[in-house]
Amino acid sequence: MEMWQVAAAANVVVTVAYVAISVAIARPLLREGQLGPNRLGTATAAIFFTCAVGHAAHAIHLIGPSLGIEEAAGIPMRAGATWPHVFWEVFTAGIGVYYWSLRRTYGPLMKGAKLFEDIKERQRQALEINDNIVQGLFVAQTALELNEREISEEALRSTLESARQIISDLLGEANSEVALGPGELVRKQAAEVPARAAARP
Repeated sequence: MEMWQVAAAANVVVTVAYVAISVAIARPLLREGQLGPNRLGTATAAIFFTCAVGHAAHAIHLIGPSLGIEEAAGIPMRAGATWPHVFWEVFTAGIGVYYWSLRRTYGPLMKGAKLFEDIKERQRQALEINDNIVQGLFVAQTALELNEREISEEALRSTLESARQIISDLLGEANSEVALGPGELVRKQAAEVPARAAARP
């Protein structure tokens, strides 16, 4: 097999992989009405699609002379198909296939448009944390200062449950197929516990 044939085959693989990735990203965005508003997701899908078009053009130029077309562009491209060039074409094809294979592991995260959360989604999460955690802690502190122990304890219980629910939502469902390796969720800094709380039995 000549080098230009390897390059042409690699470009075909890249084209198929990139089109599939672009559709996989754009379809849930379109289904959820986020194809326009979610600019990051839309741009990512567009990048994969435009790259697919470029690699498809390369494949056509390389294969064309064998079909009696694209000879003016295809013959020089065949001559320029050196090993460094072919290596990167094959490497790019491998990356495209590898990216697509990751969907089997990270499938649950890629079924919807949340893979590319926008600023509004982050603002919603911040408001939810403020409403359910920060305000709950404020109520508990105020009740404690007023010696309303039962109200303070109830506010703390409710806030703790809200915090657990929010964290569960952010990390994903319990039955998520996302595979986490050892140490992937290790904190960057140790949790700080007040000395008086740590000294309690």
